Amino acid sequence: MARKTATIDEQPAATGGPDLLPATVAPFGGRGTELAALAQAAARPGKGRGRIVVLAGRPGSGRTSLAVRYARSVAADYPDGLLYARLSAPDGTRVEAGRAARLLLEQLGGAVEALLPGGTGDDPACEALRAELGGRRALLLLDDVRDAAQVGPLLAEKTESLVLATTFGPLTGIEGIDPVILGGLDQSVAVRLLGELVGGTRISCDPAGAGDLAEACAGRPAALRMMAGWLRANPQAAVTDAAKALHPPTEEDATARPRARGGQWFGGRSGKGGKAAEAGEERKGGRAGTEPPVPGGTAADAERAGSRHGGGGDGAAGGEGRASGARVDAAGGTASAGRTGGTRNGAGRDGAGRDGAARDGAPEVRREPREAEPVPVADSDPLKGAFELLYRRLPAARARMLRMLTLAPAQLADLRIASALVGCPAPEAGEALEQLAEQELLEREPAAADGTRRYWVPGRLYVRLVELREEQDRPSEVELARARMLERLVRLVDSARMLLDPAAGPNPDPLPGPLRLRTAAHAAGWLAEEREQLLAAVASAVGEGDLDGTAGRLVTALLRALPLTGAAAPADLYQLHESVLEVAMRQRAPRRAAAALLNLADLQAAAAHWERADGQYRQAVDRAREAGDEPGCARAMEGAGNAQRALADPVRAADWYGRALALRQGFGDRAGEARLLARLGEAHAAQRRFEEALREYRAAAGVLRRLGDARGEAAVTATLHRLQQRLDQEGKSLIQE
Repeated sequence: MARKTATIDEQPAATGGPDLLPATVAPFGGRGTELAALAQAAARPGKGRGRIVVLAGRPGSGRTSLAVRYARSVAADYPDGLLYARLSAPDGTRVEAGRAARLLLEQLGGAVEALLPGGTGDDPACEALRAELGGRRALLLLDDVRDAAQVGPLLAEKTESLVLATTFGPLTGIEGIDPVILGGLDQSVAVRLLGELVGGTRISCDPAGAGDLAEACAGRPAALRMMAGWLRANPQAAVTDAAKALHPPTEEDATARPRARGGQWFGGRSGKGGKAAEAGEERKGGRAGTEPPVPGGTAADAERAGSRHGGGGDGAAGGEGRASGARVDAAGGTASAGRTGGTRNGAGRDGAGRDGAARDGAPEVRREPREAEPVPVADSDPLKGAFELLYRRLPAARARMLRMLTLAPAQLADLRIASALVGCPAPEAGEALEQLAEQELLEREPAAADGTRRYWVPGRLYVRLVELREEQDRPSEVELARARMLERLVRLVDSARMLLDPAAGPNPDPLPGPLRLRTAAHAAGWLAEEREQLLAAVASAVGEGDLDGTAGRLVTALLRALPLTGAAAPADLYQLHESVLEVAMRQRAPRRAAAALLNLADLQAAAAHWERADGQYRQAVDRAREAGDEPGCARAMEGAGNAQRALADPVRAADWYGRALALRQGFGDRAGEARLLARLGEAHAAQRRFEEALREYRAAAGVLRRLGDARGEAAVTATLHRLQQRLDQEGKSLIQE
């Protein structure tokens, strides 16, 4: 019986929980052996922790699509849902385990209010996720994992849940893992996939050329899809032309591999059943050489290929020199390639600003190490050759948009982001995005709730696109694009806030129609869906350090808007205040640093993390003193006193309250003076220093009386009365007035 090959996604199995996995690509073919291997790996019991299955493959091998396919095929076995988190951005920025745990907890419907980062040891969100998974049976797909430190803290010891992780390399550090290795597709499957992608009879009428093309692509699904996009964009080109363009013949080929009729190579290459993966490894000239003439080519293509590239090639081969210049070393990306963008679900930042702040004596801002090195793609990889073919055929405006999309937050964009980056109308940006996706240069993401289409720059293309951006776009143009994007986000967030808070008044500068948020529900949904990208935009801007003014405005807008949705996670607010602190320390602005530290400490206090709050209040005292900010200093001292009070240390609490009281009295804050007098009375009573306690309570009542605060005076008087009754019951002698 012939084995049935799946080509179009079937409906996923119904589950009792959410299905939050990304959409799978279609058509989808082959991989029956790998699916069976995943099932076998999932059946093995975990060693000292929950079950984990690792799927490893090179960029463009289709590991995410296969993982999603497998997860949906076993969805019925996991009634608590299929959960998803992407643990690294295309630029290589990694998501720490705590952030991933918060996202997964939200998907499970768990509480995240008290799960703030900070302190030492295990992140509380990881602990909460492990506890939540202990009584559940869910499947967690962790995509693009960079190292074991991202996964280990998420693994519960006793659970029926399954963790499925995709990665580029082995996850050393987690014992007992036997990863499923993903290679290229069999040639017959690859040819069928080409047929479904290209359509018509072009593939079936040239089986030898199709076999050559599949072999030239090393059976890699991403390369096959890009070459199918090239064929669709060049309807008059033969399949044999595509194979020759991707792997042009050399003198060695001419002697060792004589050409036969029909375009079939003999000798070292087999049109039927050849091992595509081995062929891809052997082939050192996989990058595109001279592209054969294709009907419809324009002079603008050649001009663009040779522009801004002095000495990149010889004579007529100028375009070829530009395409192959500034390659990425096989051991890693270029230093500049890792600077741009970031995510903390995405949301990360590089270390330049933090290191500078630490050298200047800044208070420590907790961060886990985050490398910003994308996974490299070797020059001999067919992915690069396929990309160069497609890129050289792009119109100049569309090529520029593709390069600028590497600046998008977490490399995820829609027409709002794309139009801001390149400065074009939104409808044109939407059309260009769809055309780039049609040519397999972008990946389609699930559409937003309002129907807006979203696209993702795949990591396999990111490094080369950054190289091209640095070759062809001036730094001033790149900075202007980033500034336009941040300004667009500020306007969108402000617009959302005005819709959610009618008291804020009408929007003085509404956005154009296609970009506009129209209702409060639309605004709330947009903020919820774009939260991770907005946080990533802040992190990227703060990490770059060259647009601190606009980044600060975006932080302010988010701090005002997110709480209005009713679902603002304290961890998000904490992250935003951390960004404010980082910028303030970099700019040597102690007053703003003190304000950020106060806000961070208040969030820790609200989560009852009193030791962490106490440390941040003390740092705020130092920064406020440096700035000569007496009100800020008094507030920080009062916060430190509250922390010591919660930590059951009334002696230190009384000390902090007394110091804050002296400052409040010095600049005439009568309401603050009354509040601190009452706090002092409470601290003295806890030490059984009743004489001082009664004196402070009476003083507080007197201040409130002079302020005309009858309710406050009544509350303090009632406390004073209760203390006197307590002393009477204990047989103590009251102080004679």
